[in-house]
Order: sequence, then structure tokens, then C-alpha cells
Amino acid sequence: MQTVFEHTMKSWDDTELFYRSWQPKKKSAKAVILFHRGHEHSGRWQDVIEKLNMPSMNFFAWDARGHGKSPGERGYADDFSTLVKDVDSFVRHISDKYEIPYENIIIMAHSVGSVLVSTWVHDYAPPIRGLVLGSPALRIRLYVPFAIPGLRLLEKIKGKFFISSYVKGKLLTHDIAKQHSYDNDPLITPKIAVNILLGVHDAGTRLIADAGAITPPVLILSSGADFVVKQSAQRQFYNGFKNLRKEMQTFPGFLHDTFNEKDNHLPISKARMFISDVFARKVERPDFLNADKTGYTKDEYEQVKRSLPLLSPKGLQFAITRFLMKTIGKLSDGIQLGWSEGFDSGVMLDYVYQNKPKGLSLVGRLMDKAFLDSPGWKGIRRRKENLELLLNDAFTRLRHDKTDIRITELATGHGRYILDAIKNQPHDDISALLRDFSDENVAAGAGRATALGLDKITFKQGDAFDSASLAEIDNKPNIGIISGLYELFPENEPVLNSLKGLAAKIEKDGYLIYTNQPWHPQLEFIAHVLTSHRNGERWVMRRRTQQEMDQLVEAAGFKKIDMKVDEFGIFTVSLAQKISPPKN
Repeated sequence: MQTVFEHTMKSWDDTELFYRSWQPKKKSAKAVILFHRGHEHSGRWQDVIEKLNMPSMNFFAWDARGHGKSPGERGYADDFSTLVKDVDSFVRHISDKYEIPYENIIIMAHSVGSVLVSTWVHDYAPPIRGLVLGSPALRIRLYVPFAIPGLRLLEKIKGKFFISSYVKGKLLTHDIAKQHSYDNDPLITPKIAVNILLGVHDAGTRLIADAGAITPPVLILSSGADFVVKQSAQRQFYNGFKNLRKEMQTFPGFLHDTFNEKDNHLPISKARMFISDVFARKVERPDFLNADKTGYTKDEYEQVKRSLPLLSPKGLQFAITRFLMKTIGKLSDGIQLGWSEGFDSGVMLDYVYQNKPKGLSLVGRLMDKAFLDSPGWKGIRRRKENLELLLNDAFTRLRHDKTDIRITELATGHGRYILDAIKNQPHDDISALLRDFSDENVAAGAGRATALGLDKITFKQGDAFDSASLAEIDNKPNIGIISGLYELFPENEPVLNSLKGLAAKIEKDGYLIYTNQPWHPQLEFIAHVLTSHRNGERWVMRRRTQQEMDQLVEAAGFKKIDMKVDEFGIFTVSLAQKISPPKN
């Protein structure tokens, strides 16, 4: 049997998280990483690991932030995305410290832990070997009418608050000893913060709607008599997977704690067979370079692109919304700007970054505030913050190598985020060529750079999709940036050619910062109500899963080394390093 060790690791914000490892006597390059359900801790995986009986395998299990022996207020985190970022940090730590490649890692989780790791796989697209999900808590049974809307309202009124779980040991398992163990475990956290409970619900909604973005082999083990979470949501999630290597098995009579039920040898045996089978098979990575021509996001794009019958419920709803936004909506400066310049224009983006509600009268300002507080614009502002964080990371890496910093951006708009990032630190060693297709944006950005005294920043007109224009880049960049551009164009070939054109100019071992929009809750609304800066056309977008975008970047000769995502899962920002010439 493996030897058990206790450790800590620093997460993304330097929080020291506790974890346990079960390591074989002979070093192994394969691992199963386990994530406990809400309220619990890593020690409760001991029986499962023993019954899996895989003595040559590494096992690792954490105590989530606010649980077990990890620090933090019990049952609390700032938001659900904080925990998802912790997952990313933990798996990255295991891979680096124990020299286990992601391709040799299987994730095994239960309940809320299953939602947590599924969100991580959806958003970050890690190349793991497979997923074992026990009773994923995609929809928690709250047994109170309108519980979720009510909790949202209370959260707005009260701010941070907690609810105690109604779940006792007898609702988890028929095993009397396990019931007693759960009810008397001093490390069990009986309460949960409402913001986390709502975060689990919202993540579940997104996962059910976009399960196709999860491509590793998946096994779902479901309890047939579960009074804690809804099995119907698990089935919807399973049906949404597009990958061929997927299984779902329900165990009749089992209560919620699938892995600690009286006959837990049944799901544990199934998990063992799945793990062994997945490791025995050759790794098959789906190819998404042609996802613009065939695939579920292409189908979604074609559906959203179609005009709706005016008298259909949605057609009528969007027509009324569009009319209101084109009339009284223009009391809001932001809405007025969107109609005049395009809601996806650089000018609009700059206005969203500033986040200062303006309008005619108090009504106009209130409308503008509501407009600026929409999920998409909140995500845009968080994207700006994440861009600056990864840009500063690239600065640190280059300065460590004692190299001057030379930046090229292909579609900078007014350049607000990059100018802010540069001016907020010593910048004698930083120069930049910031390009944009719009002469107006170039002039506005150049004026702002001059006002800030940034004399090594050059703005220039350029076409990010034109090979001759890309060939004119002459500052030998070691940081290339493409932010908010490719999301506006559905086809992959011009995006890949653009990436290759920029890659040809970036020095070896230089860096690429790129954005993506793998999810958006308002795609239909945007397509049928708002307009683009391109000749006032409808603003219709095709989502790229993160895996698709990462493959395009890899095909251009880069390897992703870090990534950040907003709390809504809408916008990602990634840092990649140039490792080879672009593929032909």
C-alpha cells in the first residue's frame, strides 16, 4: 500500500493549501487527483484509495480553501472562480513537483468537487487523461420554492452570509459506521457561504449548456436514491458530451455519498476499470482546427445567425428590446455610443473600461449603469485586469533574462489597458508598436500615450489579417498581443494565418498573450439586438472553446504556459511561449 504524506502548496494568491499524497514505493509517472465534496476534506478519501487497490499509482487529494486543514473562513471563498483557480494551481503543482505530465493525470471528484473540476476542465482545457465524476452537484435540491432567486435577493440585501447544510450522515449513506464518522468528524464544515452555493448553481447551468467543450474521457457515477442533488441534471450533462469515450452508471438505492455507500465496492470497481482502461489506451486528442466548418459551436453560430420570425416569442421580445434601446435607451451615453460606433468597436471598449455611467438625466445615468453592469461588460473589465496581470508576468520573465521588452499588439483600439500597464511600473526598458485597423483609434491612442509621457510607444495603422501588413512589423517583438480581435471573426483560417504572421516576427522564446471567448450567456441577445462596427451589421459571434483556441495558437508555434478567466467563464486570457517555427 502507498505511504501517506501531508503537505502544503501555495495557490495562485499565495494561500497555503493542505493536501495529502499516497505515493508508491517505486516512483510512478501516473496519478489520480481527488477532490472532495462540499463540507468535507481529503482524509475522507482513505477508504476509497484502499479499495481502488492500485498500488503503483500516485494519489493526491486536497483540503479545499475553507475546509479541513486548509486556511480560510469555513465554507467560504470570495467566489466560485477562486476555487476553480485553486484547482488549476493544485494540479499544476502536482504536475511540476512530482514530474507527472497532465496526460498522465486522471481527476476523480465527488458532488460539489465534481462541479468544480468540470468547470476547470471546461474553462482551462487542460490535457488531462480522464475524469471520474461521482454524483456531480449540478443542481442541488434546496426543497424551498424559488430558493435560488430568494438567495440572490438576500445576498444583495445582506452581503456575505451562510446557511447550514441540512445534510446529515443518514442522507449520505446507508453505512451506519460511515454515518457516525461523518456526523462526528471535527474537520467537517457544516455551513456554506451563499455566494459559493449560487456559484455552484451558475457553474452547473453553464456546464449543462456547454458540456461539449469537455473532451477528455468521462465516467459519471450516479446515486439512484439521491436526496441531495438532482440526477436529471447529471443526465443532461452526460448527454451533452460530444466525446465518444463516455460512460454513466447509476447505482439503484444509493444515497448521495456514492463512494462511501454500503456497497461502495461497486462504484469503486467501476472507477478502477475506467482508470485502468483509459491509461491502457493511446491518448487521442480531438482536432479542433476545423471547428469553424464542423462542430457544435458552428451549429450554434448558424442557428444564432438566422433571423427570427417577428411574431415568434423571441423575435417579438428582441424587437421590443431593440426598439426601446434605440429610443429611450439613447438617454444612456453607452447605448448611444454603441448605436453610433458599434457595440464591438474600440471606442465602445474604451468606454466600458472607464466604467463611469453617463447619460441625460438621472434616468439616463441609471440606464447606463445597468448597461455597464451586464455580464459581458463586467467580463471585459476583468479581461483587462487579467491582461495586465499576464503582461506583468511576461515583463518579469523577460527582465529575469535581462532582456529589453519589445511589444507588438495587432488590434489595440485606444490601447488603454496596455498604456495603463506600462505607466504603472518602471518602463525605461519597454518599447511598443501598437497597431489598429482604425486610423481614429491610432490617433486617439497616440494622443493618450503622449499625454502619459510614454515616448517609446508607437501607434501605427495595420491590418491583423493581411500578410503584407504583418510583414511590416519591424520592432523585433518578444511579446505579441492579440486581445478581443479573433472573437469577432468566426473562421479559423484567417485567425491561424494572422497568428503565424505574428509568430514569424516574435523572437524565439518570446511570448504571446491572447484572449478568447469560450462562453457567453447573451449570444442570442447580442446577435438579435446589437450591431457591429462593421457597416452596422448584426453582431453575431461564434464561440471558440478554449481547446480550439489553444490548438490554433499551438499550430502557430506556441505552447500555453498560463491562463486566467473571469468569474463568469466568459473571457479567458492566456500566456504562451514561442517554441518552434509555425507548422505548414
